Amino acid sequence: MKKKIVLIGNGMTGYKFCEKFAGSPLSEVYELVVFGEERHPAYDRVHLTSYYTGTIPAELFLAPAAWYQENQIELLTNEKVIAIDRDAKTVTSEKDKSYSYDILVLATGSSAFVPPIKGIEKQGVFVYRTFDDIDNIKQYIPQSKKAAVIGGGLLGLEAAKALLDDGLPTSIVEFASRLMPRQLDLQGASILKSKLEGFKLEVLLNKSTEKIMGNGSIQGLKFTDGSELDADLLVISAGIRPRDELAQHSGLEVHPRGGIVVNSKMETADPSIFAIGECVVVHNMVWGLVAPCYEMAETLIKNLQGGTSEFLGFDLSSKLKLIGTDVASFGDALIESDKIKTIVYENKARGIYKRLNLSEDGKYLLGGILVGEAEEYNLLKQVVNNKMALPANPEDFILGARGGEGAAGISVGDLPDTANVCSCENISKGDILTAIENEGAEAVPLIKKCTKAGTGCGGCVPMLDDLLTCYMKAQGREVRKTICEHFSYTRQELYDLIKVNEIKSFGGLLRAYGSGSGCETCKPVVASLLASIWNDVIVKHDTIQDTNDRFLANIQQRGVYSVVPRIPGGEITPEKLIVIGSVAKKYDLYTKITGGQRIDLFGARVDQLPDIWEELIDAGFESGHAYGKALRTVKSCVGSTWCRFGMHDSVSFAIEVENRYKGLRSPHKLKGGVSGCVRECAEARGKDFGIIATEKGWNLFVCGNGGANPRHADLLASDIDKETVVKYLDRFLMFYIKTAEPLTRTSKWLASLEGGLGYLKDVIVKDSLGIGEKLETEMAELISHYQCEWTTVVRNPEMRKKFRHFVNSDKTDDTIKFVSMRNQKIPAKTV
Repeated sequence: MKKKIVLIGNGMTGYKFCEKFAGSPLSEVYELVVFGEERHPAYDRVHLTSYYTGTIPAELFLAPAAWYQENQIELLTNEKVIAIDRDAKTVTSEKDKSYSYDILVLATGSSAFVPPIKGIEKQGVFVYRTFDDIDNIKQYIPQSKKAAVIGGGLLGLEAAKALLDDGLPTSIVEFASRLMPRQLDLQGASILKSKLEGFKLEVLLNKSTEKIMGNGSIQGLKFTDGSELDADLLVISAGIRPRDELAQHSGLEVHPRGGIVVNSKMETADPSIFAIGECVVVHNMVWGLVAPCYEMAETLIKNLQGGTSEFLGFDLSSKLKLIGTDVASFGDALIESDKIKTIVYENKARGIYKRLNLSEDGKYLLGGILVGEAEEYNLLKQVVNNKMALPANPEDFILGARGGEGAAGISVGDLPDTANVCSCENISKGDILTAIENEGAEAVPLIKKCTKAGTGCGGCVPMLDDLLTCYMKAQGREVRKTICEHFSYTRQELYDLIKVNEIKSFGGLLRAYGSGSGCETCKPVVASLLASIWNDVIVKHDTIQDTNDRFLANIQQRGVYSVVPRIPGGEITPEKLIVIGSVAKKYDLYTKITGGQRIDLFGARVDQLPDIWEELIDAGFESGHAYGKALRTVKSCVGSTWCRFGMHDSVSFAIEVENRYKGLRSPHKLKGGVSGCVRECAEARGKDFGIIATEKGWNLFVCGNGGANPRHADLLASDIDKETVVKYLDRFLMFYIKTAEPLTRTSKWLASLEGGLGYLKDVIVKDSLGIGEKLETEMAELISHYQCEWTTVVRNPEMRKKFRHFVNSDKTDDTIKFVSMRNQKIPAKTV
């Protein structure tokens, strides 16, 4: 007869215990019985919001019920344990059944902390913790008009964005003086706050809720400072509370602030009872992240086999993506001392904040904060954890390489083999390199399969990719970069699969060549591919797009949108100018002439967009695609038509080129320019493609860009006629669309292209690969399918319905406020 282990709790930590148990010799000695309160097997609570947005429960299960059976684990779901008899060594469930144990493991987790606010029991008040919580919120939304969320941490912000996307104006209420006070300093939190307000989320700081108003159902919040907030739906996400009541009732020691007290071996005072996860206090604290809880499970499994493993604490660095914004903190992020040195970079215009905390002698990195951009997070965390000596210019970590040198002089290749790359699964750099070398794991999905690295929170996946690239390059071999864990294909391979098999939807591609439900990495990539290949209306794929493409407009401050009609070459008739003026005046839109030779109209509500565009389209305008990864403008000077220096008609050529490629979707935005002489008034060499007149014809330049890192375009061909310019442009743009990585500008694409400009000239001009004619044919087919997206939308009643503030109402949002500046409206700043 085998002995018996009873595990109470089937959350993420409980599942990890089961997984480690199944792979250990313990399964030969013990039976394992697992109790779960919820009706589902263990699921990924970290990504709970994806269930809110439509992912089915089964896709979030850490393992299906069949897995437990296959591993001889008895799983009892929807059965709560209500009592422990330590003398008899039995547990009793709410179904009045008794179960004996030789070893009892408590993994009861935590519950949402609900502050003792008067009126908290009212209808319309929810927590955000389980599938059932999400179901209850979704059912209540149709009768709601305004939502509030108490708590400005990760889950609170995710809940707020989910409610906003469901059509409810939403306010975030935070007791502290800043958002995410445990991760961010005042400057970083201020940047994050501005980002959230750009999505029209109201952020209220320093607010303590005194009571919830309403008669039976919530009608608003009253704060201790006397102010009030209207709301008829409230989500509380104010932290967690360890589930220690079962242990407490059985006489086990519980910490005064909550949590089952255990030592570093996960032992309670009872030699037969152990505890792991968010329900415990070890080293005088509750560890509320997945990775340390997984480490506790592994520690206990080792000790149950006779080991002496200890949980010695854990790195609480974290990287999150909050409403499209990267937020990361690592090491000692909030240290304040005269004995440290601090490097800070702040760009309020772009919503970026970066801080590095250095030791007093400047030799070591102690910690830091990243908001808005966090690509450096994994490497910086490793520099801290492995106590690596800093290079001479550590500011290069956050400012980028300068003077042609490598970025900061440290790469993943410099990390020791003992460096812990995946905290969730405790996988080192050496483990990963061994899997690549000995098990042929030469793609990130294969590394994840062999080592389980990257299967927890997923934060280490970029570093897995970097390690693979570093290893393969050291071996002189090609690196095959797959999209994500849901598609074991590169972007180029997916491009060909979609094209050859005539796949027209994300769901169709996922069923045929993917797995799971997709993620924020692969969905936009596939949306871009579908648009680039079929040139179909992007609104058809709105569920896998960001806000700009969903509403065919760029979202601006305070949640309003811009309207940008196409003005090819910058040429416009007086009649069309009058129409733009009339529309701007009618809808009270801020009007500005852009550097791209067209007119932007700002301040439109989302429900106004179809009406505005209908008037513009009736006057002959088309979408300017200012919101898309597509051709934006082809700028021109006045050329030989008016200028005494002009050699050729640059305006006509610019209009011809812009009309040819309008609506063309690509890995990143595209801009062009046509100048009538070498004086370059159209700034064509600062564009993705530039055409400059010469005495003998035209020079064609490619792969330039302006912006934060300007680059002059390179000469692809000189003194060629118009027809040849267009032929080479067809080839160049099609080759770029087919081969560039997602969100890669042409300049970066060329920089990473093996063989560089010389190779590009061989392919495009000399047709060294023999694909020139094919590229031209594909471009001709692509542009033949062009349709103005806004024309399609305004003529389609069903598509127009997507442009509403509230999914369950045609009411407009009256909370948007403006002020006047130079006789035009601008968004009112929040206090």
